[in-house]
Amino acid sequence: MQMNDAPQRRPVWRWLRLIANVLVCFAILGASAAAIVVINRTEPTAQTINATRKSAALVETTTARRGTYRPRLSVLGTVQPAQDIVLSPRVSGQVIELSPRLVPGGMVREGDLLLRIDPADFENALSIRKSELEQAQASLEIEQGRQSLAEKELALLEGTIGEANRSLVLREPQIASIRAEFNAAKAAVERAELDLERTRVMAPFDAQILSRSVNVGSQVSPGDELARLVGIEEYWVMAAVPVRSLPWIEFPKPDDREASTAAEVTPRGSTVRLRNPGSWPEGTERRGQIARMIGTLDQQTRLARVLVTVSDPLGQSSDAPPLILDTLIETEIEGKPIEDVVRLERKLVRDSDTVWVMKNERLEIRQTDIVFRDADYAYIRSGLEDGDEVVVTTLATVADGVGLRKINDASDREQSNGGESAP
Repeated sequence: MQMNDAPQRRPVWRWLRLIANVLVCFAILGASAAAIVVINRTEPTAQTINATRKSAALVETTTARRGTYRPRLSVLGTVQPAQDIVLSPRVSGQVIELSPRLVPGGMVREGDLLLRIDPADFENALSIRKSELEQAQASLEIEQGRQSLAEKELALLEGTIGEANRSLVLREPQIASIRAEFNAAKAAVERAELDLERTRVMAPFDAQILSRSVNVGSQVSPGDELARLVGIEEYWVMAAVPVRSLPWIEFPKPDDREASTAAEVTPRGSTVRLRNPGSWPEGTERRGQIARMIGTLDQQTRLARVLVTVSDPLGQSSDAPPLILDTLIETEIEGKPIEDVVRLERKLVRDSDTVWVMKNERLEIRQTDIVFRDADYAYIRSGLEDGDEVVVTTLATVADGVGLRKINDASDREQSNGGESAP
C-alpha cells in the first residue's frame, strides 16, 4: 500500500510548485505596473518659458561710412619680357671675338659690341668695289671731257645738224651709260662697307643675356642663333582677370595714347601692386600700370587677360626686388572709384546679403544691395546709411529686436569673451 501511494503524491507537488511560480510572476508584473503609474502621476510638467534675454548681448560695432572707394582686384599674373629677341648675324663668317658680357645673365647697353666675325673677306671685297668705283669715276670724267669738246664742235656747226642728232653729237647716251656704271659702283662700295660693318654684332637695346649659342671659332651665317636677349627697361605682367571684373578696371584710352605720344607722357591706367610673398621680404611690393586688355580669353581658365607694364624690372635704379621672368606673381589691381557706397568687410555681410545693425540698442537685420565685392570688402549701394553701427560680434540669437549693448570698457569685453547671456 505504501509503495502505491508514493507515485500519486509526486504529481500533486509538481502542480503546487507551478501554481506558486505563476503567482510570483503575476505579483512582479503587478508591482511593475503600479510603479509606472506612480511615476507618471508624480512626473513634473514641462512649462514653456518666453525665450527672451534677461540682459542685452554685449557686442562690438563698427561705424558705416558712405563715400567714394576704389576696389582692389586680387589676381595672378605671369612675368614676361617686353622685348625678347634671338640675335642672328647678317653676314657669314667665323667668330673671332666675343664680349666678356655675352654670357647668360650678362648686362649690355645699346651699341655695345657683342661679337666680331672675321672681316678679312669683307675688307678685300670693299677694296675691289672701291677700285671699280674709281675706274667708273675716271671713265665718267673722260666722257665728260669728250662731251665738252663735242659742245664746242656743235657750236661751229650750228644750223647744219638736226635736233634729232643733237643728243648723239653731244654724246648724251654714252655719258648716261657711264654715269649709271658709276652709280652702280658707288652702291657696290656702300654695300661692301655695310657688310664690313655687320661683322661687328652690336646690342640693339639695353638688355640682359639669357643664353648664348656660339663661341670663338664658330662658323655662322645669316639666320643662325647667336644669343637670346631681353630688354631691361620694361617687363610685362600678363594678369588673368574674371570677365565680370573688367568694367571696374581703368584702361588708357586710344586718344590718350596719341596725346601722350606727342607730349611724351605715359597714359595712366589703373595702378597695380605686385607681391611675391615666397621670395620677397614681408611687406615688399612693386608698382605697375595697366596698359591694355588682350582681346582673347585664356583657353583653359576662360579668364580675360590684361597687360601690366613694370618699369625698371630688375631694380637697377632703386632698391626694389628684381622681377624674374615666368614667375607667377600676386597682382592687385586698383579699380575705378565707386561713388556713394559704404565699404564693409566681407565677413560682416551675412547670409542673403544681410547686415546686422544696432539701432536704439536693438538688432536690425538689413537687406543690402551690393555693387561689387573684392577680396576684402563689399561695396554697398543701399541698405546702410552713413553712421549706422554695424554689429561685428557673432550672435547666438539672431532676430529683429534682440537687445544689444555696446562694449565700452575692459570689463564688458571680458564679459563678452566669457560668453553671452543665456536666453
